[in-house]
Amino acid sequence: MYRSLEEGLGYIFENRKLLENALTHSSYANENRERGLPDNERLEFLGDSILGFVVADYLYRRFPEKPEGELTRIRADLVCETNLAKAAGTIHLGDFLLLGHGEDHGGGRKRDSIVSDAMESVIAASYMDGGFEAAKGIIDRLILSDIPVGRPRNYDYKTALQELVQRKKDQSLHYALIAESGPDHDKHFTVEVLLNGSSVGQGTGSSKKRAEQAAAEAAIEKLFPNEL
Repeated sequence: MYRSLEEGLGYIFENRKLLENALTHSSYANENRERGLPDNERLEFLGDSILGFVVADYLYRRFPEKPEGELTRIRADLVCETNLAKAAGTIHLGDFLLLGHGEDHGGGRKRDSIVSDAMESVIAASYMDGGFEAAKGIIDRLILSDIPVGRPRNYDYKTALQELVQRKKDQSLHYALIAESGPDHDKHFTVEVLLNGSSVGQGTGSSKKRAEQAAAEAAIEKLFPNEL
């Protein structure tokens, strides 16, 4: 059942119950209490710490010339929800998750927050099953194989735009939701950013926050093209 997932991870579990635990979302555990299955939240907690340490250790050794602030930025980019979900997607981790009916029908297998948490849980499960080297091997293959260069994946365009427009006095930025579409499990939002009352950019995303980031990026491209 889990062989193709293990092939993607590059690790074969001796105790498959640990892997099953890592894949069990709280919604499934709640709907199947008679089975006594624990959810993966405790493993997620452990996996987060293991991941943070392995990434920090790697960056410290790999980039001896970089200051602490730069190492912190790169680490944050590597362990962020978006990047973990991307890593999980390469091995189709969402296909193996045990989800409650509502979460499953609501698109939970493709939700970044769920699959990224499961990625951390699987890392912890591999640590419990095979020790530190097992967990480190998965992190090396799936996360440290793609070190970001240039602008980070989780770059804060809203803050950048705010700092750029504040180079002049009395500047006012405002974000306005102008459209919303799609079913509850697949919403799309369109946001417009206004500078002193005039539209300077629009963006679309699966959440208002992401739409605002996209709008801010569009505004920077329009107003400050040399800053990107």
